[in-house]
Amino acid sequence: MGNDRFDLAIIGSGGAAFAAAIRATGLGKRVVMVERGTVGGTCVNTGCVPSKALLAAADARHVALDAARFPGVRASAEAVDMPALIEGKAALVESMRTEKYVDLAADYGWAMLQGDAEFMGSQDTPLLRITTPGGAVETIEAGHYLVATGSTPWAPPVPGLAETGYLTSTTAMELDEVPETMLILGGGYVALEQAQLFSRLGSRVTMLVRSRLTSQEEPEVSKALAGVFADEGIRVIRRATVDSVNLDEATGGVIATASVAGGKEVFRASRLLVATGRRPVTEGLNLDAVGVKTGTSGEIVVDSRLASSNPRVWAAGDVTGHREFVYVAAAHGALAVENAFTDAVAEVDYRHLPRVTFTSPAVGAVGMTEQDAVAAGIRCDCRVLPLHYVPRALVNRDTRGFIKVVADRDTGRILGLTAVAKDAGELAAAGVYLLQAGMTTAQVAGMWSPYLTMAEGIRIACKAFTTDVSKLSCCA
Repeated sequence: MGNDRFDLAIIGSGGAAFAAAIRATGLGKRVVMVERGTVGGTCVNTGCVPSKALLAAADARHVALDAARFPGVRASAEAVDMPALIEGKAALVESMRTEKYVDLAADYGWAMLQGDAEFMGSQDTPLLRITTPGGAVETIEAGHYLVATGSTPWAPPVPGLAETGYLTSTTAMELDEVPETMLILGGGYVALEQAQLFSRLGSRVTMLVRSRLTSQEEPEVSKALAGVFADEGIRVIRRATVDSVNLDEATGGVIATASVAGGKEVFRASRLLVATGRRPVTEGLNLDAVGVKTGTSGEIVVDSRLASSNPRVWAAGDVTGHREFVYVAAAHGALAVENAFTDAVAEVDYRHLPRVTFTSPAVGAVGMTEQDAVAAGIRCDCRVLPLHYVPRALVNRDTRGFIKVVADRDTGRILGLTAVAKDAGELAAAGVYLLQAGMTTAQVAGMWSPYLTMAEGIRIACKAFTTDVSKLSCCA
């Protein structure tokens, strides 16, 4: 395929890349996709799919151990067969990668190349040089290029950390045994999911968090999750800064020294998992050669249309440094193609972007937090509905959590919704539609809602703006 010409050349093969290729193919464009690793990108291979599969398995074990919350029910769970669990996860990943990526590419018929991609040429005439695993070099010219190379786990420059063989969210999902103890650095969604995962599989987990859990969400989320984690035996150390990490020669584990509340504390564990964020993958692309600007973390700088500083080079997904959700990446990919090949001038709009953390209970949010609204100069009114006012939570025998609604005080229009609850992701999805429609709390309070659903909690939370919900009967 040396020196071939395409309408669109895509670097990467994840959610953004496939969405772009599907849309471009639908427009009749000739597409080539270049992947240096495993087809499918982060989500199906090392992110969403495998992590949620393991979380579901851990939850099943926890449900058995927690069955006594229902009077008259007794259950037990044996130790986890970790190799079998990982093997099952790998089989699921392979199945979805084949069906949703490899076979799909063949069905659409775009060209696939295996190798490392590097820009060459100039800003006016960008080209791609592909070096295959066998060492052959091919050159590709395209009308437009899309960089969709994703992101990778990042570790802070802590003295001694690199020598400890620490785990990341990727490598932790390949362990062949459950660590007796685990120390986790970070308090974001990846750290939270991994902490509960390994705790429910049988590890004793300690988290070292710089500020608070889910620091970008409502403070009530942090408080609720801290309570849940305490109930489950997960130790959370807030305002902790790790100063150094060393191998524990006596046990083969790790020793971390951290500054906590003005003093020094030492933490020991069998394994250390670093979940302190991710960084865009742009190294080796030679973006400077074609005039593509990058930011301080290596992200490709794009405008609201996802165009880079080179009008023929676009970027989509995690590599832009934008929100790291696979559905954002997919939306990016399709939008970039529309802007590149049609007269569209579509812009990314995150106002109603849902955010979900798959803990149990889960965290779901959409729109503004109370702090966001205040910072925007909006006079807001808020209600926080504890789950013991939601009948579904009562029959589940689990009222840990809440539903919070943020509204414009002057108009009643709903600005944001946050929930810590079972199925909170579904509540966030419902919130997207409410915000998109510009609905008010009064409108939602007067709408139909099926009894004994968690979504009914949104209606009850909206009724709380004008009613004492403690005085309501069932369904009222």
